[in-house]
Amino acid sequence: MDKVSFGALNWFMVLLYLGIMLLVGAYFTKKSSESTDAFFKANGKVPSWAAGLSVYATTLSSITFMAVPERSFLTDWSYAVGTLTIFLIIPLMAKYFIPFFRKLDVTTAYEYLESRFSTKLRAMSSFLFVVYHLGRMAVVIYLPVLAITSVTDINPFLIAAIVGLLCVVYTFLGGIEGVIWSDAIQAIILLAGAFLVIVIGITKVDGGLGTLVSDTVEHHKFISVGNNFKASDLANFIPLIFIGQFANSLYQYAGSQDVVQRFLTTKSTKDAVQSLWTSGWLALSAIPLFFGMGTVLFSFYTHTGTLPEGFNTSAIVPYFIVTQLPAGLAGLVIAAIFAAAQSTISSSLNAISSCVVVDFKQRFFNDSFKSLSDVWLARLVIIVAGTISTLITLYFIAGNSSSTWDIFLAVSGMFGVPVVGLFVLGIFTTRANAKGALLGFLISVVISFLANNAKMSALLVAVIALVATVVFGYLFSLVFKDDKDLKDLTIHTLSGEFMDE
Repeated sequence: MDKVSFGALNWFMVLLYLGIMLLVGAYFTKKSSESTDAFFKANGKVPSWAAGLSVYATTLSSITFMAVPERSFLTDWSYAVGTLTIFLIIPLMAKYFIPFFRKLDVTTAYEYLESRFSTKLRAMSSFLFVVYHLGRMAVVIYLPVLAITSVTDINPFLIAAIVGLLCVVYTFLGGIEGVIWSDAIQAIILLAGAFLVIVIGITKVDGGLGTLVSDTVEHHKFISVGNNFKASDLANFIPLIFIGQFANSLYQYAGSQDVVQRFLTTKSTKDAVQSLWTSGWLALSAIPLFFGMGTVLFSFYTHTGTLPEGFNTSAIVPYFIVTQLPAGLAGLVIAAIFAAAQSTISSSLNAISSCVVVDFKQRFFNDSFKSLSDVWLARLVIIVAGTISTLITLYFIAGNSSSTWDIFLAVSGMFGVPVVGLFVLGIFTTRANAKGALLGFLISVVISFLANNAKMSALLVAVIALVATVVFGYLFSLVFKDDKDLKDLTIHTLSGEFMDE
């Protein structure tokens, strides 16, 4: 397939966007340098709407920007039901998780696990978060770069290095406040980019909106009741998609430091909850945007345009952008894909640095590193973590293969959902204890590993991981005696006001 020239005007738009992100980080440099509270929690001064935009941008990666339209292009909107789980997650987060994190005045989510269970569980969960997100950052850069450079003449090494290293620079400079305001801008850009693709796509389809509606009905592009409720087809089984995505989303919102950190940057619990609702409504709006984008592209390439022979549909979105959008506008929408990548990467970088500084340096090695400022250690961690992820990205570009990394992500990702199972055990039960929770976690990981090797659906594995952690963690806790004071650590042992204003 002949590659399309990206063009000077498109390059200008991408570089303009990257330059603006750098300036945002530089603007917050002085404020972020004041203290670790400023660097990791913005001193609790972030408006709820900005925090909400940041949560949304963090949870929506560049992979989503391309993978969701590809799925609706090839099949239907069945996976959109997974997005609706956010409206189950929000009440749980608002009533239980967020107030616990704020009441304990934690910097990382895993500090709660030490207060409730043990230092070991805190350190283990924090370490697993760091390792997983080092891998996730590399994939978030690699996959969109691979897709975009497969259809354009952009040098993949150059663009991967620029995107990755600029993320390091503005996260290094601006701390969490710089990251959040960058995320807010990036969320607007990526939503606008998706909207532009839909509008321009409809105008280019022969027959316009009428053809699109006809294709949607004829090809069952929303949900096919006959197919999406067959338990024999787990890949498209609506109930499993919903339950599995609930398990994954619960980890992302309640057990993953990059998102939990956003809820600690607002003035009050009330503002934190408002930010969560903001991200929820944005997630809902993403259903017609990103699934709709795939359906529009289906109509366009069915009736109007043609795809090269043997075309890899994972690049369907960037291919449409660079071949059908005017110069300059195409560069802006490609920048939206990079915006989705950078919002995820910068959030991971700041969250990794908070885990290393708070969960390890301050907890275990504070006396050994008294002379080293925590803010500067955080910035050093950002440089190291960002460089490692960028180098891994370049390595896989050079090898033109992601199979080894896919295996790593499949294995390391199985540790995520069991972690949120620990939070569920801790917050909702009084009988769960450190030894029982640890055994439940380890058994859950083993069961998840076996399920994954048996080629089960990733969503089914997520459900199994969550249930196994809670059930086995609780049952083993009944065997061990623990006299730990649980005051204010479970919903059953609260004292005084739980919600701040």
